[in-house]
Amino acid sequence: MRVAVLSPVAWRTPPRHYGPWEQIASNIAEGLVKKGVEVTLFATGDSITGGKLESICATGYEEDRNQDAKVLECLHISNVMEKAGQFDLIHNNFDFLPLTYSRLINTPVITTIHGFSSSRIIPVYKKYNDSSHYVSISNADRSADLEYLATVYNGLDTRDFSFTAKADDYLLYFGRIHHDKGTAEAIEIARKTNRRLLIAGIIQDANYYREKVEPFIDNEQIVYVGHAGPDKRKDLLGNAAALLHPINFNEPFGMSVAESMLCGTPVIAFNKGSMPELIKDAVTGFLVNTVDEAVEAVAKLPTINRETCRDWATTQFSSEKMVDDYYNLYQQILA
Repeated sequence: MRVAVLSPVAWRTPPRHYGPWEQIASNIAEGLVKKGVEVTLFATGDSITGGKLESICATGYEEDRNQDAKVLECLHISNVMEKAGQFDLIHNNFDFLPLTYSRLINTPVITTIHGFSSSRIIPVYKKYNDSSHYVSISNADRSADLEYLATVYNGLDTRDFSFTAKADDYLLYFGRIHHDKGTAEAIEIARKTNRRLLIAGIIQDANYYREKVEPFIDNEQIVYVGHAGPDKRKDLLGNAAALLHPINFNEPFGMSVAESMLCGTPVIAFNKGSMPELIKDAVTGFLVNTVDEAVEAVAKLPTINRETCRDWATTQFSSEKMVDDYYNLYQQILA
């Protein structure tokens, strides 16, 4: 089987610190290589893969802002489509734009829909309902207008996350600093529980950071540690008493939630989007609706068994399971 895995070109695949779509594209590609599949990864030139690498740019447009994002995207997508005849299947992890080429080639395209940036993009997906194959990353993140082949949860390399049996007492916020992710709410929870909060992530909204986050950073109770690479991430997640995930949007998946539980760390999350699929309420964390309910959940953290968190995440969100699920879908499509 010859598979082209199409990753975005915003960041390196796998990413150095941020790039969830790139991370999943990498996990799919490397998992397929281990299964003996002939894989070509279409990504930035500095990407790392055990398969063959195809690229039209040395680095991603988010890492070198002198490049034009639209130009890179057009060159990148046309590259895989012009070579489509070399593959049995193309696995698109790059949103809706590649679909506009899909009826011009004979190679089947499977698209993982990593989320809808806006309902305005759905007409493109809808147009190709009958000729493409769509996979959702959670049952919560589905559009009634689309036909889906399956739901496949994002899978992580469990070896990247060490289990910590006895944690520290700090709370952790891990993710981009933006209203959607609830950084300000995490600070409020920490202040109300008189717990130390470590904040890790890229500043995606500078105004939000300046107005809602920075005034509370005292480097004692509320500490901003910057973005965290793989080693730092493992330590931060593993040693936390809990991950705070008070999201303000219907999140399609939530990588940090799975990552946290892989370390044995429970998650306190606002009950939106995919959170009920990721978290077993009162078993691997708590699903809450308000800051005050989150404060109550912090007091209940001693009731959570950290080994149970690790076991649940390993069985549900491993890259091996994800790759097996996709491989079965490939066979189904090619049959």
